[in-house]
Amino acid sequence: MTDVRDPSGYHYRSARNSPAHDYLLPALMSQLDALRGTGDRPALFDLGCGNGSVAAHLSEHSWNVTGVDPSLEGIAAANATYPELKLEAGSAYDDLVTRFGRFPIVYSLEVVEHVYAPKDYAKTLFDLVEPGGKAIISTPYHGYLKNLALAVSGKMDAHFTVLWDHGHIKFWSIPTLTTLLKNAGFEDIHFLRVGRVPVLAKSMIAIAGKPS
Repeated sequence: MTDVRDPSGYHYRSARNSPAHDYLLPALMSQLDALRGTGDRPALFDLGCGNGSVAAHLSEHSWNVTGVDPSLEGIAAANATYPELKLEAGSAYDDLVTRFGRFPIVYSLEVVEHVYAPKDYAKTLFDLVEPGGKAIISTPYHGYLKNLALAVSGKMDAHFTVLWDHGHIKFWSIPTLTTLLKNAGFEDIHFLRVGRVPVLAKSMIAIAGKPS
């Protein structure tokens, strides 16, 4: 029987990027370039690093990436393919600050839609960010017109992935994700929409600041 409290059974076929990274990575890189500080290899934390493919891409672009993921299969693939990276088993329900410290930038791509306790996730995210630092969070976009298009086209069942163990269980809009992040303590929150025209975007990316 699947343990719904244990997402370590989330499966990865390889350590390669997923199709979603075709539109997420350019936007992430653009935001990181704008935030890059001094130093040869500025530090990042990847909350939900999966199979390590994004961390590896960023490492190739002179970022020093540390990350965790609850999927033991994903971490095994990451460690086998990218042994030079510091990617370990762990989740947003752990005390990650004691284990790793704080970072000027923390990113978390396509993770928050999978978590059973989003307030705990947001608290850990906030704790991991240094004062004055930034969090970058992506998740599938939902809004009235997109939801209407899904309903009219008969694609609701496929989109909501109800038969996928550890799949998408939270469906975020800009207002609801803003509320989650504000309640965790973030401020200056703004959004990008990527992967189609904005009203039908595949994903949205929130950039949120931690007060100094």
